Amino acid sequence: MSDTRGQIEAHVRANAGIHFNELVRESEFAPGQIQYHVRRLIEANDLVRREYYGRTHYYPPEYDEWERAALALFRRETTREIVVHLIEREPIDPATVAADLEVARSTLEYHLDRLVERGIVEKSYDERNQVSLRLAQPERTAELLRAVEPTVPDRLLDRFTRLVDELLESGHRAQ
Repeated sequence: MSDTRGQIEAHVRANAGIHFNELVRESEFAPGQIQYHVRRLIEANDLVRREYYGRTHYYPPEYDEWERAALALFRRETTREIVVHLIEREPIDPATVAADLEVARSTLEYHLDRLVERGIVEKSYDERNQVSLRLAQPERTAELLRAVEPTVPDRLLDRFTRLVDELLESGHRAQ
C-alpha cells in the first residue's frame, strides 16, 4: 500500500463516518488523489462507503450498518446534543427536550425523525397518548458518541438552521 493510501485509510479509521468534503479539507492531498485512493481502499475492502442524507461517508469495514448510520447522524451538532440530552435525562418528552436545548420543535422533530428511523431513539406513547423519548441502545450509543465530534461545517449548518428557526418563530409571534 502506498504511503498516501495508508494515510487516507488511517485518517478514516480515526474519524469513522467522515464525509468526503471533510476528508478533503483535513487532508494534504488533492480531491482527485483522495478519490483515487479511496476507490482502491474500497475495492480492497479496507474501507466502506455509504450515502446518508445526501452525503457520502467513509468507514472502516468493522462497523455495522446501525453504527454507520449513527456515526453519520452524530456528526451533526444538534443531533449529537439531542442524543446526549437523552442519555442524561431519558425518558423525556419532546417539548422538554426542545425547551432544554433551545431549539424549535420543528428542528427537534427533523432530527428525531432520522434518529427514530435508524433505531437510535424510540418514541413511546402513554395511556393519554403523550410521547416519551428514550435511547434504543444506550450503552452502544454512548460508545459511538465518544468516537465522533461534529465538524465545523456541520456545526455552522446546525447553528444557521437554529437561527432561521428562531427568526421564523419570532416573526410568527410578532404577527
